[in-house]
Amino acid sequence: MAVQLLTPEGMFQPVPYHHVAIGAGARHIHVAGQIARDGDGAPVAPGDLTGQLQQALRNTARGLAGAGASFADVARLRLFLTAPTTSSSPTCWSRSRRTRSSTELVSS
Repeated sequence: MAVQLLTPEGMFQPVPYHHVAIGAGARHIHVAGQIARDGDGAPVAPGDLTGQLQQALRNTARGLAGAGASFADVARLRLFLTAPTTSSSPTCWSRSRRTRSSTELVSS
């Protein structure tokens, strides 16, 4: 299977990897490594879990759009949180979940 790697416009460019991988044949799009950084690589919403999650999801949406897809096409969304507070996680999660995909929230 041939794989096309890309980093769509508006996503942080100078990284040692691409944000999106598109496999040829049966089409699978993988968007990986989305964090709370804007298109210039500047941190977004330091100390604000909800704001950081919103930015990561905006970046994910940009990656999907760059491959001709949207959250409506997502089959699985996996998020990793590091050191979340128990008080901020449920609020943050309930406001940001906008996809019909299966979702796995992993806290470390």
